[in-house]
Amino acid sequence: MGRLARSYALFVASFKVLRAHKGLTWFTVLAGVAGLLVAGAFLTPAFFASHAEITRDGRITAISWVLLAAFYLVAAFVSIFFNAALISQADVALRGGTPEVGAGLAAAARRWPALLGWAAVSASVGLVLRAIEERLGFLGRLVGSLVGLAWQLTTFLVLPVVLLEGAGVKDGVKRSVDLFRRTWGENVAGGAGIGLVGMVLSLAGYAVLLLAGLLLGGTATLFVCIALAIVWSVLVAVFTSTLSGIYQTALYRYAADGVVPGEFASVDFAEAFRAR
Repeated sequence: MGRLARSYALFVASFKVLRAHKGLTWFTVLAGVAGLLVAGAFLTPAFFASHAEITRDGRITAISWVLLAAFYLVAAFVSIFFNAALISQADVALRGGTPEVGAGLAAAARRWPALLGWAAVSASVGLVLRAIEERLGFLGRLVGSLVGLAWQLTTFLVLPVVLLEGAGVKDGVKRSVDLFRRTWGENVAGGAGIGLVGMVLSLAGYAVLLLAGLLLGGTATLFVCIALAIVWSVLVAVFTSTLSGIYQTALYRYAADGVVPGEFASVDFAEAFRAR
C-alpha cells in the first residue's frame, strides 16, 4: 500500500471510530472553549493595560516574555489535559467499550501532575522556538519551523504513553522517541492524511460560501457568508482534531502492544510498522 493510499486508509479508519462514538468530539469542543477563556483571561488585560509594553522597536519586551510564558504554560496545559481525556476514551472505544466524557476527564485529572510537567516542557520549547524566530528573522523562522516539526513528530506519542502507561515526562519522551523510530512513516502518513482532508474540507467550504456570496451579492449576504465560513472552520477543526486523537491512540496501541484495533483492520499494519 502506497503512502498516499495508507494515509487515506488511516483517515477512514479513524473516521469509523468517530462515527460510532460521536461523543468523542466533546473533548475537542471543551478544549476549544477552555482555550478561548484562557486567551481572554491573558490577552485582554495585556492589550488594554500594557499594550505599549508588548513590543518595543519590533521586539517583545521582558515583561511581555513573562506574560507570554505564563500564557503558553496555561494554554498548553488546557490543550494537553483535554487531549489526554480524549485519548483515554478513544482507547476505551478501540477496545470495544463505551467512552464517556466524565470518565475521560477523570482519567486526565488523575494524571494532572505529569500532564502539567509535559505542558511546561511543551511551553518551554514553544518559547525557545519563538525566541529563535524573533531574533534571527527569516532564518529563525525556517529553523523554528523545521525544529518544531521534528519536535511534534518525535513527541507525538508522549501523551498516550504518559496517560496509558503511567509514565513520567522524561520516560514518556524517551518512549515516544523510541516508538517514533519504529513507526515514523505512519506517524507522518496518518497526520498528513487527516491534515489533508481538513484542508480540502476547509477550501471546499470556503469556495461554496464565496461563490454564494458573489452570486447573491449584497453587504448583508457577505457578512453572513463570512460568519458561516468561521463556523465551518470551527467544525472542521473539531472534526480533524478529534480524528487526530483517535489515530494517535491507535498508533500507540499497535506500536506499543502489537494490537490492531478492529476499525484499522483494513490497513496493512504489518507493512506500515515494519522495522526501520
